[in-house]
Amino acid sequence: MNTPGSKRTAAGTRKRFVREVPDGDDRPRLVCGDCGFIQYENPVVVVGSVATWDERILLCRRAIPPRKGFWTLPAGYLELHESAADGALREAWEEARARIQIEQLLAVYSIPRLSQIQLIFRASLISPDVAAGPETAELALFAWDDIPWDDIAFPSVHWALGHFRDARGQVGFAPRSNPPGEFGDME
Repeated sequence: MNTPGSKRTAAGTRKRFVREVPDGDDRPRLVCGDCGFIQYENPVVVVGSVATWDERILLCRRAIPPRKGFWTLPAGYLELHESAADGALREAWEEARARIQIEQLLAVYSIPRLSQIQLIFRASLISPDVAAGPETAELALFAWDDIPWDDIAFPSVHWALGHFRDARGQVGFAPRSNPPGEFGDME
C-alpha cells in the first residue's frame, strides 16, 4: 500500500519523500530518501485580463469557491507549456466565452499568503458576445461607475481595476505591482 509521501516504483519498492534541507540549500524541501531527487514546491502563476468593450469592463460572478457569488476578472492558473498571454486568452474563453486581444501586461502582483504570482493583462474584447463558462454564474460589461465594488472577490481585482484606470490612454507603460503595504492579506 502506498502511503502519503511515497510512490511505488516499477520494481515495487517505495520511494519516500522527506522534508529536509538539502545540502547547499537554505530551506526545507521534499527530498526522495532513495535517490535524493528534490521536489521543488513553487508559487503558482495566475493569468487574467481587464478586458473592455466600449469602455465597459468584463466581470464574471464566480460560480465556484473561493468567494463564490463575488465578481472577478476572467483569470485562472497558467497551464504547463503555455505562455502567459496564451493563458489569459484561454481563461477569458473558459470563464466568459470571450475572445480578447491582449494589449499589454498591466500588472504583476505577488500574493505570498497564497504562494501566487498574478499576471494581469490589459485587453480588448473582439466582440461583445460573451456567455458564462462553467465556473461563472453570470457576467456583465460594467461602466466604471456601475462596478459592484462591495462584491469584488479579491483584493488583486481591486488593484487591477485601479491600475487599469490609472493607465487608461497610456501606451508602453511599466507594469504595475502591489500597492504599498499590500501583500494579499484579507481581513
